[in-house]
Amino acid sequence: MAEIKEVIISRAAIAGHPLHPMMIHFPVAALLGLVATDIAYLLLADPFWARASIWLAGVGAFGGWVASMAGLVDLLTVGSIRRKITAWCHAIIAVMMLSLASLNWLLRYAGPEQGMERWGLYLSLLTAALIGLAAYLGGRLVYEHGVGVDTR
Repeated sequence: MAEIKEVIISRAAIAGHPLHPMMIHFPVAALLGLVATDIAYLLLADPFWARASIWLAGVGAFGGWVASMAGLVDLLTVGSIRRKITAWCHAIIAVMMLSLASLNWLLRYAGPEQGMERWGLYLSLLTAALIGLAAYLGGRLVYEHGVGVDTR
């Protein structure tokens, strides 16, 4: 692990604790849980799982956009974050992921059992893959670049 050379304080923080990493866990859990409920619906054909999926898709997409606002504040207002390629890659992948999650929810909204089973699962799996990539880049921002870490 590289030694963190500079302190990069988050502007979107409460008592020095960055909001973005605090807020992102619940939407990530919802969107990853969506994969499980999609598979359960395909295997069991129980409408409960279709309803659970639409709720997880909505909570994940909406919660992700809310959490992304805290990250956007830091990206746009902290120059040392804005100059990092990793930060821009993390942001772009997160926007792609949230766009897919939003599309997934919108397609299900017309009717959770209206033939969306396979497409919903494909979108959920692609979203989960992008979550993994965004999480890896977010981890690099924290552990390699010290974003939001006060080492003083």
